[in-house]
Amino acid sequence: MRKYWQKKPLLIRQAIAGVVSPVNRAEMFELAGRDDVESRLVVQGAPSKGKKAAPEWALHHGPITRARIPKLNQPRWTLLVQGLDLHVPAAHELIKQFRFVPDARLDDLMISYASDGGGVGPHYDSYDVFLLQVHGTRRWRIGPIKDASLLPDMPVKILANFEPEEEYVLEPGDMLYLPPRWAHDGIAEGECMTCSVGFRVPETTELAREVLTRLTEGLEPEDPPKLYKDPKQVATDEPGRIPANLQQFAMDAIERALKDPIALKTALGEMLTEPKPRVWFDISDEPLPDGAGVVLDAKTRMMYDDHCIFANGESWRAAGADARVLRELADKRYLSAAKVAKVSESLRCLLDQWVDDGWAHPAP
Repeated sequence: MRKYWQKKPLLIRQAIAGVVSPVNRAEMFELAGRDDVESRLVVQGAPSKGKKAAPEWALHHGPITRARIPKLNQPRWTLLVQGLDLHVPAAHELIKQFRFVPDARLDDLMISYASDGGGVGPHYDSYDVFLLQVHGTRRWRIGPIKDASLLPDMPVKILANFEPEEEYVLEPGDMLYLPPRWAHDGIAEGECMTCSVGFRVPETTELAREVLTRLTEGLEPEDPPKLYKDPKQVATDEPGRIPANLQQFAMDAIERALKDPIALKTALGEMLTEPKPRVWFDISDEPLPDGAGVVLDAKTRMMYDDHCIFANGESWRAAGADARVLRELADKRYLSAAKVAKVSESLRCLLDQWVDDGWAHPAP
């Protein structure tokens, strides 16, 4: 973290020795055909005849049925499944090894299957990524971005003038870390599968928009309401002009809302734990039994700050023993039966509700 994180690439030979892919080929193809799983198929064609042009590319969004997947012996195609950690326990266990970075930054684990020569073209990401080889071999060419221009009229973003400076062949267990905006091009050498652990990189405008939206949704009307008054308004011959006093009244209202640091932090926490659009939970018919522990569902995003607990876009004020227990649940994603047995009545009710909603499950 001190030497490489967001600074420069790092190749780690046998980062996870003996690694086994979280899914096999058939399981991955089945996942790609589901409505609740985000998937893409990228197919690279041959260059246009008679033209000195880049190969043609085709992009298909899921669900990708088995009939739409090319034959295994057809070269230069890639199938990608996003959010594998939300659907496959082995992938969830794998991504937990990357929690040395805060959960607020951790996004998901994507897996790609590629036939010989397959890839998605030279490109760059706006986020940190760990590229872990889990089956077969892939050749990576990487380099700093010197020219960010893209090939025109392509369904995928491909750098027009990619100039690699380093080249590596990754075998199962090898892993390559790349900071944001570091150009890379991975090409399969034979059949291969690669896991990509990606991270969230908030952008100022988007972050401000989402936090302010949640902040305004949580505003409660004042009692009594503070109304705009203009007893000194004079008759005007410019009725179309917005009064300066009304503009100031609006700015003061916004400033008061923004002066509440807890409200701002609460809005941020709710935004950071909001589930992705295709995520939904299986409602449970079984209550949390006595003598059981609690484990968070793989889809549950849970975080905390000094005042609140956040889970799946909602927030709760917590202090004392309850806050300590919930923070432990967020950090470890598990509470022992002994710990659950000692929680307060109100916290037990909350845990029961989370189990009912499918956010958590009973554990031995």
